[in-house]
Amino acid sequence: MEENFNYKFRAKDSLVGAQMLFVAFGALVLVPLLTGLDSNVALFTAGIGTLIFQAVTKGKVPVFLASSFAFIAPISVGVAKWGIPATMSGLAAAGCLYIFLSFIIRIKGSRSIEKVLPPVVTGPVIMVIGLVLAPVAVSMATGQADSQNIIPQSKALMVSMTALGVTVLVTLLGRGIIRLIPILFGITAGYIAAYFAGIVDISSVSGAKWFAVPGFVMPEFNLSAVLFIVPVAIAPAIEHFGDVLAVGEVTKKDYLEDPGIENTMLGDGIATCAASLFGGPPNTTYSEVTGAVALTKAFNPAVMTWAAIFAIALSFVEKLGAFLSTIPSPVMGGIMLLLFGAIMVVGMNNIVKAGEDVTKPRNLTIIALILVFGIGGMSFSAGEFTLEGIGLAGVLGVVLNLVLPREREE
Repeated sequence: MEENFNYKFRAKDSLVGAQMLFVAFGALVLVPLLTGLDSNVALFTAGIGTLIFQAVTKGKVPVFLASSFAFIAPISVGVAKWGIPATMSGLAAAGCLYIFLSFIIRIKGSRSIEKVLPPVVTGPVIMVIGLVLAPVAVSMATGQADSQNIIPQSKALMVSMTALGVTVLVTLLGRGIIRLIPILFGITAGYIAAYFAGIVDISSVSGAKWFAVPGFVMPEFNLSAVLFIVPVAIAPAIEHFGDVLAVGEVTKKDYLEDPGIENTMLGDGIATCAASLFGGPPNTTYSEVTGAVALTKAFNPAVMTWAAIFAIALSFVEKLGAFLSTIPSPVMGGIMLLLFGAIMVVGMNNIVKAGEDVTKPRNLTIIALILVFGIGGMSFSAGEFTLEGIGLAGVLGVVLNLVLPREREE
């Protein structure tokens, strides 16, 4: 059992660090694979982001930062609408929002954020993220996502259901470290099924170099992208509290006090800004890795330094990125059917755990309008200013929570 609660960088912890990266790997590369970003860049920015977080929090918290699922929808829309450089400017702004929130917490305390962003706002916003993505998951699972390369539905469903089925079985029946990596097992099983179905093309792998600099992309400021993406950061910013509490429960330490939630939020924000400067997805603390910490009792935060070092090293293996790009869309679609549904359930659970009565007129109004505006694709435009979908839902929720009068018993 690992009893080291303080940061101690030792060679003997390198294998444990590699294991932590293995646990995070499936989810880490899933975001770039779904959004059109470079998976090698995502590996690099996960490593850099984790090191930045450790520097800001003085190496006190054993967490690994990597690709955030909450941003899948806005990144996908942003890349298609404005391109990767413009989308990166929106993600950089999201990181700046984290930094801004960290200073509010530093000045006024964490309850000031909870008043502006209660579960009645964050819960339905998270639900919108999952529900907006549902049609994307279905189109990929049925082989209809790529109009230039439509896969026969019978083959696509066989592959996607294999990936989905294995992911569910490992989640429910897996034991030990196996249970922490269901996505990795699901992708592997789906890939094998796709190979035998004849829908895998690995020709690009042989032409890729073993070592090459990842395809870094610098951000280009785009106001529309910024206004579209920043409101989405509201939900993961609030989830950050839960993640830090979870790590504290595992290690039996109060990280809200030391190094302080204001510093963990600041580290997350700077890490996300740094990721956008290279063309990577926003960073967030990974619950899978927290589960691995609980299982292995590897409480020494330096273990995550090793995981970050391995992530950075792997990012320069071009063949790895080339191989990941050969994964057919039905494989990812099968995983997404479960993943995006799970995001919606997390949002629902956010409201339930808070003990909110959703039938009260005030709560009902806020939740109903967030869901309808977000899922219905409502948009608001004024000149070049445009707010729509998830972004509009998030802003609407915050405004309604601030302006609607509270009922007398409240």
